[in-house]
Amino acid sequence: MELLDERPVPEEAREVKQQAREFAAEHIAPNAEEYFETGEYPYEVLDAGMDAGLVAQDIGEEYGGKGFSLHQVLAIAEEFYRADAGIALTLQLASFGAEILEEHGDDELQEEYLRPVATNEQITGLAVSEPDTGSDLAGMTTTAEQDGDEYVLNGEKYWIGNGVEADWVTVYAKTGDDENNRYGNYSLFVVPTDIDGYEAEHIPEKMAFRASKQAHITFDDCRVPEDHLIGVEGAGFYMLAEFFNHGRVVVGGHGIGMAAAAIEEAWDFVHDREAFGRSVDEFQAVQHKLADMRTEFEAARALNWRAADHVTSNDDAGFWAAMAKLKSTETANDCAQKAMQLHGGRSVLHDRRIARVYRDVRVPVIYEGANDIQRNLIYNQAPK
Repeated sequence: MELLDERPVPEEAREVKQQAREFAAEHIAPNAEEYFETGEYPYEVLDAGMDAGLVAQDIGEEYGGKGFSLHQVLAIAEEFYRADAGIALTLQLASFGAEILEEHGDDELQEEYLRPVATNEQITGLAVSEPDTGSDLAGMTTTAEQDGDEYVLNGEKYWIGNGVEADWVTVYAKTGDDENNRYGNYSLFVVPTDIDGYEAEHIPEKMAFRASKQAHITFDDCRVPEDHLIGVEGAGFYMLAEFFNHGRVVVGGHGIGMAAAAIEEAWDFVHDREAFGRSVDEFQAVQHKLADMRTEFEAARALNWRAADHVTSNDDAGFWAAMAKLKSTETANDCAQKAMQLHGGRSVLHDRRIARVYRDVRVPVIYEGANDIQRNLIYNQAPK
């Protein structure tokens, strides 16, 4: 069955979509079970993705990338996540946060740090969440205090993709203390991971996304030059809000890919089994479940691609991005749950692809802003 067809995909993204599909079939899907079992970082698949020109290419051509559009990145996400979520996240995190530097950084900082990522010589990460604070961007406590011509960072970050592996990370830190302007108290910095005061360790094993590594980072009088400030002091919250509009559409693609995987597994399973002298797919209850899964999948995918249009044109971007992320990731959860039911007792066997998908769908409803936060954004940003 062909779920991720190209009908909603604009012409500009169809070629890279096909490249991503072929890459996923050759490099991601065959290795998915092994990396899930071992929990190791998939360096070999990442290298292959770089060689294929599918990693970190959302960075512009002037810095050595291909300048992939939001639609192209979304097309890649659908295909990669259909094959395996953990490996897919590792590939897409290789340039995570670099887009903020490209959009708001000065020329020298961009040249020094963007080009090595675009040319696949380095990888990066984005450090926002903290051990006691997840989605509250105006509640983070890591500080960056100016001392002469440097900023001194102190605090902790948690759930940071590539926090150990990255060559540098974009760090969100508190630079002000104005109670009347809590959203204007934060800034963003480029922080190399090899400097004094930066310590990172992997978070212990997870039940899902095991091929993607997240870190606990500690900043202890970590000093960076003042020219490592991205944009202007106090603008960090607003830069992140803009960045997350793009990111949430892509996370919607994560959900679409996993929903497709769940439907495929369920469809194949019920058509290959018999019960009570009949093929399982002949039972009306089974047909209704598959019908519901497909309907919700198509609705979520249509919304996601429409959201990509709105975010690209900056037309009520936050509203559409939040809806896409909410609908697509929750559809993935619903499809995975129904697929588990259709598999019956075999759904819980450790080596089953559906069991892996069922675990993985629990994660995107949380990252890039938990879905209850998305509901707040949808209500508050709905066009009047």
